[in-house]
Amino acid sequence: MSLPPELAAAVADALGRPVGSATRLGGGDINEAWQVATSEWPVFVKAHRTAGLAAFEDEAWGLRWLAEPGSVAVPEVLGVGQVGDGPWAFLALAWVEPGRPSDHHDERLGRGLAELHAAGAPSFGLDRPGTLGSLRLDNTPGPTWPEFFRTRRLEPLIRAAVDAGAIDPSARALADRVGDRLVELAGPPEPPARLHGDLWAGNALVGADGLAVLIDPSAHGGHREVDLAMMDLFGGFGPGVWRAYDERWPLADGWRDRLALWQLQPLLVHAVLFGGGYGASALARLRHVS
Repeated sequence: MSLPPELAAAVADALGRPVGSATRLGGGDINEAWQVATSEWPVFVKAHRTAGLAAFEDEAWGLRWLAEPGSVAVPEVLGVGQVGDGPWAFLALAWVEPGRPSDHHDERLGRGLAELHAAGAPSFGLDRPGTLGSLRLDNTPGPTWPEFFRTRRLEPLIRAAVDAGAIDPSARALADRVGDRLVELAGPPEPPARLHGDLWAGNALVGADGLAVLIDPSAHGGHREVDLAMMDLFGGFGPGVWRAYDERWPLADGWRDRLALWQLQPLLVHAVLFGGGYGASALARLRHVS
C-alpha cells in the first residue's frame, strides 16, 4: 500500500527530497506505518489520521533528548509535520535495519541505559506535556519524585481508569493510601534521571550492528526505577542487561520490591487505552503496595 498522495507530498517536503514506493508495516496499535524509499536511503514513516501533531512532536523531542548524552542509540529524526490542517500528522525517522543481537548486546544496553539515566534531567517532570500511547500526560515539574508521581501520574490515571470503567472504584481509596505513603515507599531520594518512559522490549529494536536501538519514548525526568519497572513488567530483557546496569550505576537497596509500585503507571495507562485485564492487574498491585 502506497502512502496517500497528500501524505507523501508532506513527507517529501519535510525530507527535502522525493519519496518513492512505500511498504506498509504492521504491529502498531495506534498509528499506521510504512517503510518509504527515497533516492538515498529508506525512511520509516508513522502517521495518524486524527490524533494530531502533538504526539509526534513529543516523540521527536524525546528522541533528540535521549540522543544528547550519546549513551544509547535512537533513530535520527528526519521530519515531523502535518498535512495542512489535517487529517494526517506524521513522523519520519531514519530506518533501522534489523539485525541479530550481538554477544555484547545485553551488556551494552544495560550500561548505556545506566549512563542515560545518569545524564539526568532538569527536574522531575518536563517543561512540556507528554504522550504515552495515545494518552496525553501532564509533565508539569514537581519538587520531589513522590509529589510528581502522586499528582501527575497516580491520581490522574486512577481517575481516568475509574471514569472509563476500566478499574473498580475502590482503587481511589487505595491510591490515596499509597499516595500518603509515597515518601516512605519510594526508597532513598535520587536525582532526576533522564527516562525513556515506555521501555518495554518492543521499543528496544536490534540494529544491523547487533546492538539495541530505542524507539517510541515518553521521555521526561523521573526516578530511574520507572524504566526498570516497565522492562520487568513485560519481560524480554536478559539477565546481562540488569547485571551491566547495576555494575555501571548500582541500584538502591529494595529496588526490586519497588518495581510493583512503579508498574502502576503502565498498567493504568493500558487499562485506560485497552481495557481487558490491565485494570485488575493494577488493582492487585495497589493492594500489594498499600
